[in-house]
Amino acid sequence: MTTQVDSGHEDMIHDAQFDYYGKFLATCSSDRLIKIFDVGGETHQHLVDLRGHEGPVWQVAWAHPKFGKMLASASYDRKVIIWKEIALNQWQMVHQFAGHELSVNSISWAPHEFGLCLACASSDGTVTIHNYNNNVWEAPQKIQVSQIGVNSVSWAPAAIPASLVVSTNASIPMPVKRIVTGSCDNLIKIFKYVEDKWILDKQLEDHKDWVRDVAWAPNIGLPYSKIASCSQDHTVIVWTQDENGQWTGKPLPKFDDIVWRVSWSVIGNILAVSCGDNQTTLWKEGVDSEWKCISQVENN
Repeated sequence: MTTQVDSGHEDMIHDAQFDYYGKFLATCSSDRLIKIFDVGGETHQHLVDLRGHEGPVWQVAWAHPKFGKMLASASYDRKVIIWKEIALNQWQMVHQFAGHELSVNSISWAPHEFGLCLACASSDGTVTIHNYNNNVWEAPQKIQVSQIGVNSVSWAPAAIPASLVVSTNASIPMPVKRIVTGSCDNLIKIFKYVEDKWILDKQLEDHKDWVRDVAWAPNIGLPYSKIASCSQDHTVIVWTQDENGQWTGKPLPKFDDIVWRVSWSVIGNILAVSCGDNQTTLWKEGVDSEWKCISQVENN
């Protein structure tokens, strides 16, 4: 089933994200606005406009509901803004970071098990990590990812791979914070947080043009990790990490246009792929380990 929301934006919409429960929708646009809609009923109601950015807003991201109704936004104006609903349909800017030197292209909330923590990827080649502790936003940690722009960032799930198949007598190790980035140097890089600093863990190199998006798949305790990446080279690659820590990439059939976004289903078994030709396709891995297209939607 598909439905249409008349956003009222006056320019191109760059992102649209549902909250955790799928009741509220946040959109952002080149008109510098963020709009929030109630889409939980039969009719869709526009609730509020959030104004604070001075350039196109590229991305929005909802925090986990355990932290209240909270939304982050990233913009060409080099700013990251965190918004919170303080009363019914009354939103307030609770944090603003303007430390990046160029456009902030992507934002991603850490799994809630790690607390309130936001990663931000920028055209200045860095990712910043923002932690909220003791009722204050700490000075961000900065990771130098590339000499040119970073287009996307995504967190690894907190669930430990293979935790479902570990013996009940065995101890499960504490999860390690990990992020994956995609950048204009055609590279995918995985960083992990060890002894209070972020270090490069792995570099994946199969793309031949800018990596536009990366998405770490949710993990329900199975003995592997998966990452999807997409590129201006018209390809999508699904990377799998085995029990020995080695990553192997499997490309999907080549697409007809630039692939802009990839997104996993809640349990990580279906991958959505959005292309520059207005096609969105859904892919699923078969028992033969081959990825097959199971649905296609043409966007207007």
